[in-house]
Amino acid sequence: MSIEIVPLGDSAIRISFGNEIDVSAHYQINRFLQNFRRQKIAGVIECVPAYTSIGIFYDPAKIRYSKIEKMVYCILESATGLKPISPIVYNIPVYYGGKTGPDLQYVAEYNNLSEKEVIHLHSNKEYLVHMIGFVPGFPYLGGLNKRISSPRLERPRAKIAAGSVGIGGDQTGIYPAEVPSGWRIIGITPLTLFDIEDDKPSLLSAGNYVSFFPVEHEEFLAIKELAAKKKYDVLTYKKGGQIT
Repeated sequence: MSIEIVPLGDSAIRISFGNEIDVSAHYQINRFLQNFRRQKIAGVIECVPAYTSIGIFYDPAKIRYSKIEKMVYCILESATGLKPISPIVYNIPVYYGGKTGPDLQYVAEYNNLSEKEVIHLHSNKEYLVHMIGFVPGFPYLGGLNKRISSPRLERPRAKIAAGSVGIGGDQTGIYPAEVPSGWRIIGITPLTLFDIEDDKPSLLSAGNYVSFFPVEHEEFLAIKELAAKKKYDVLTYKKGGQIT
């Protein structure tokens, strides 16, 4: 894997780990971030991981690009032996279909499947959270079964409900807020993915995983009520471990 280090504007540096979106690139990014963040470098403002790259934003008045670049090279060399942090899998309930999943039928027909088969293929998977972006708390999830890949809408919807679960091409994700969307919406989760008043505003984070499980409408409403009162505990487990 070829690694490229280049300036990103006048106060950031970008480290690219190839151009293939895969687990290998993600783990390279994960290992680098572990080591880099432990250094607590004065002048560094934020590290932003993406599918195949990391953006490091810094204050030019406190640290120069040349020093950042040198430290990045040193950390890349020392990060090769680090093991990635053991990820957590978040079990996310989803009410599939109905008025809040208007494209479930389309996804089924486009892929010559039944709606039940689409739900099974979508929920029977652990998705890697490659990054958080687009809007605060939105997880870009890797690992969608290609049997349910579907093209985006020709005309995006002006607004979809918070919690909507969608498919766009070979990706799937969860919308944490009411926003425009060109993805195919197949269901909705009753959970709040982003709450600015929480100490940890985003429920999900890059490096962890998401699995979905289907619920009926009554259960969806019950969980939504509990989640609104912050009385619903999301089921989690260590990847390869047991639900807690």
